[in-house]
Amino acid sequence: MLLILLVSLAILAIVVFLIFRLPGFGAAPSGARLERIRHSPQFRGGRFVNATETTVMAKGVSGFSMLAYWLKKHPRTSPSVVLPAVVSRLAKGPRGADQVTWFGHSSYLLQTGDKTFLVDPVFSPHASFVSFAGPAPYPAAHVWTPADLPPVDFLVTTHDHFDHLDFPTIKAVQGRVGRFIAPLGVGAHLEAWGVPPEKIIELDWWERAELGGGLAIVATPARHFSGRTLARGKTLWASFALLAPARRFYLGGDSGYGEHYKEIGAKYGPFDLAMLECGQYDAYWPNIHTMPEENARAGRELGAKWILPVHWAKFTLGTHPWDDPVECLTREAARLGQGVTTPRIGETVDLGGPMPTGAWWRGLEPGR
Repeated sequence: MLLILLVSLAILAIVVFLIFRLPGFGAAPSGARLERIRHSPQFRGGRFVNATETTVMAKGVSGFSMLAYWLKKHPRTSPSVVLPAVVSRLAKGPRGADQVTWFGHSSYLLQTGDKTFLVDPVFSPHASFVSFAGPAPYPAAHVWTPADLPPVDFLVTTHDHFDHLDFPTIKAVQGRVGRFIAPLGVGAHLEAWGVPPEKIIELDWWERAELGGGLAIVATPARHFSGRTLARGKTLWASFALLAPARRFYLGGDSGYGEHYKEIGAKYGPFDLAMLECGQYDAYWPNIHTMPEENARAGRELGAKWILPVHWAKFTLGTHPWDDPVECLTREAARLGQGVTTPRIGETVDLGGPMPTGAWWRGLEPGR
């Protein structure tokens, strides 16, 4: 009996080892990259940490209580209908144009001047390390693919979670991307997937990279965590301040609410447009994702003229109704006098023109 148990455990260990060697997991930092990480002020005790104490789960929440809670999640966590999408040819606009196209969740294409930035692109059937399992995107009127994208000057990754850093998408677009910008350590994944190291810009919090033509980008703090395996905190997570000659943009990534919004706003604001996560929040994990009402406050603290809510309308990673985040955000933003733009999926917004503010998600489902 003991022998059977030992053999079973050995087989299980081998299977887990082989699974973690799948290319979708990426690679751990090593060599000169790891040495640079060890000198980061954010790296303590063998892992990256947040500026303020941050637990993934709320105090008193156990794995068992989380599972029981998840099984009772709201029945409308996913839409019951196909979401509308704008289907148009994605191409660089005229020189000097500032445009943004949101693809759902945290993926969007941003053009400023004559440079194009692709942020957190995920165009796979599942946000996972394999193509056949994991969170699946909601049905939409158009399914975007990497082939729809124009040439990209800079691909920005905010952190290495599967719903932000997608192996098949990176493989598909890397030949049409000029440079990759990522938080410290994430370059190990990119190199493992074939991106030449000279094309990778890795930044620690508050580090700045000059991109030419008067453009600069600064990695700014976020309150979150990282990890594609069971090990957390081996790579950094970040938001970014994109500083262009005509406008300033805040690329928020994932973050719980914190004092960093005021600090970033004071140093690099005001921002013309802030992409802020809006969705997959919960009282069970209040420190690592921002509540919608907190997003409106964060926009004010950043000095954002407009918020574009992202991290919703594509994947169910939380327990709330799928459209609850944007409803709560727009309601609180209206109370605070904070601008919120709500383009449809695939709709290109010209920042020099009228900003879309319609509630396109209302009335899609019977009784809503």
